Amino acid sequence: MQTRPMQIWVDADACPAAIRDILVRAAMRRGVKTTFVANKTLSLPASPHLSAMRVGQGFDVVDETIAALVEPGDLVVTADIPLAAKVIERGGVGLNPRGELYTTDNISARLTMRNMLDELRSTGVSTGGPAPLSLADRNAFANQLDRFLTSRSHSDG
Repeated sequence: MQTRPMQIWVDADACPAAIRDILVRAAMRRGVKTTFVANKTLSLPASPHLSAMRVGQGFDVVDETIAALVEPGDLVVTADIPLAAKVIERGGVGLNPRGELYTTDNISARLTMRNMLDELRSTGVSTGGPAPLSLADRNAFANQLDRFLTSRSHSDG
């Protein structure tokens, strides 16, 4: 059971600037506590709804911090599929910067695909990287975020 209002956690090390800007505007407009977690110093507008959490350097330190702090009902913005899987295990919801929700229904398939591509890369196969974030991706993210926040505000009261 959630003991505090829903929060947004952002895997900020790899969060595109356009997505960060959408999140900042949404947090301020909706009054949702949004925490950007990174292993470097972040600059955010002054707002009681925004905070930056700097964690130590190291592999997966940001991911482990977010996974430890997320509570049921929280939203985590990340492109990291293993982090999204941990978030879902803890009762949270994952949203990637292209607007795709990670859910209990799709996370297993996403993990399987990620692991397969990782294995191919380890054998020297070039699998290519993700395409640059497009305007359509930014719009899909903004729309999905709005739907999520609207559904939470209706369920809260």
